[in-house]
Amino acid sequence: QSRQIELLTESFSYPSICHRLAQSLKFACHESALNLPASKPSPFLFNLQCSLVIFFIFQVIYSKYTDLVPKEVMNVDDPELQRPDEEAVKELTEKTRVALEKSVSQKIAAAMPVRAADKLAPAQYIRYTPSQQGVAFNSGAKQRVIRMVEMQKDPMEPPRFKINKKIPRGPPSPPAPVMHSPSRKMTVKEQQEWKIPPCISNWKNAKGYTIPLDKRLAADGRGLQTVHINENFAKLAEALYIADRKAREAVEMRAQVERKMAQKEKEKHEEKLREMAQKARERRAGIKTHMEKEDGEVRERDEIRHDRRKERQHDRNLSRAAPDKRSKLQRNENRDISEVIALGVPNPRTSNEIQYDQRLFNQNKGMDSGFAGGEDEIYNVYDQPWRSGKDMAQNIYRPSKNVDKDMYGDDLETRIKSTNRFVPDKEFSGSDRRQRGREGPVQFEEDPFGLDKFLEEAKQHGGSKRPSDSNRPKEHDHEGKKRRKE
Repeated sequence: QSRQIELLTESFSYPSICHRLAQSLKFACHESALNLPASKPSPFLFNLQCSLVIFFIFQVIYSKYTDLVPKEVMNVDDPELQRPDEEAVKELTEKTRVALEKSVSQKIAAAMPVRAADKLAPAQYIRYTPSQQGVAFNSGAKQRVIRMVEMQKDPMEPPRFKINKKIPRGPPSPPAPVMHSPSRKMTVKEQQEWKIPPCISNWKNAKGYTIPLDKRLAADGRGLQTVHINENFAKLAEALYIADRKAREAVEMRAQVERKMAQKEKEKHEEKLREMAQKARERRAGIKTHMEKEDGEVRERDEIRHDRRKERQHDRNLSRAAPDKRSKLQRNENRDISEVIALGVPNPRTSNEIQYDQRLFNQNKGMDSGFAGGEDEIYNVYDQPWRSGKDMAQNIYRPSKNVDKDMYGDDLETRIKSTNRFVPDKEFSGSDRRQRGREGPVQFEEDPFGLDKFLEEAKQHGGSKRPSDSNRPKEHDHEGKKRRKE
């Protein structure tokens, strides 16, 4: 222990510091040996043999809120919280007294001018073998035994070093932190705002410098004044913008009207050319007379009227029939007589007996019926209709009542029935849709433009030149009948 203290004393440059460290080292060794509680954190760490393990100064840092909160006693019967008994107090007191007496006696002996010599450590013997062997080295000896003895100190020797030298003061405590935002780089705009222009006189220029105009104007402070702009400027700009937009719209509208008029003129000219070409083709081919053409059209219209009259009579008979007969007639309507029983379609007839689908029995299809033997590309899931189309139409496409009641009102159906649909709002001049039929024979009008005579002459000239075209009027009549029927 004394050897370690001496080595520590010799390793320091300041004798006063090394003396204090040596004393604290001795006291720390005694405390660690006696297991005394330390009053403050020791800057040294020692093991049980009082040897210096780590030399550093450690600090206890309290940086959390929980460090300031007192600890809560969880268990009152904890042995660490119990007071020591009388024997432990006496034992600890005796150990403390012995340690203090030893420390005080050492300090008193060190302060006395005359004291006894320190006890020397026992001698140590060291066997020394030099690396260079030979007769010329080490007097020819291969090994030597060295006896190491601690040198005796003179008790009357004055101290070798000054102990009243002032120790340099350590660094002060760090300054209190100032809470502020981190420094940031100043932008160009901020630099320009902080720039103070030089004061330039408007009257004196002794040295005749050429001063820029912006620098001269910046000195009079007119840039610091708030410029008030009249609100009428905004109104004027808005009015000009609206006028410009209206003018552009008017120009665009006129251009559209001109384009439409040009398009109509072009279509009218093309229609005129088309009529002239049609007349030329009719003149060359020859067509029937106007009277025969009108007679064929009248006959076709009469046939259509007769068919529609029969349909209305059939509907009237169905409405007058009994309910059971009417349902039967409606069921048999548009029925294919050749195939009364439709294969693969459920029977819509109702029965009180429990019915089973016979197609489900004696079938080799089960859970794997839709996999088709593992073929993924075959799509045969919906190969048959689920139900008949008539029942599905009744169930799906039946409109619900009172859906549009909030939007269109309660009298929607009445207004729909009373409104004439498929009738133009504006009639053509000279037409009257209220006339359902005519009374008496057909009234013919005279030909004011002489078209009949013109067509007759065209037919005669066309028949003399091209006799092979005599079949064309029949073809035209046949195509006209097809179009009317459609």
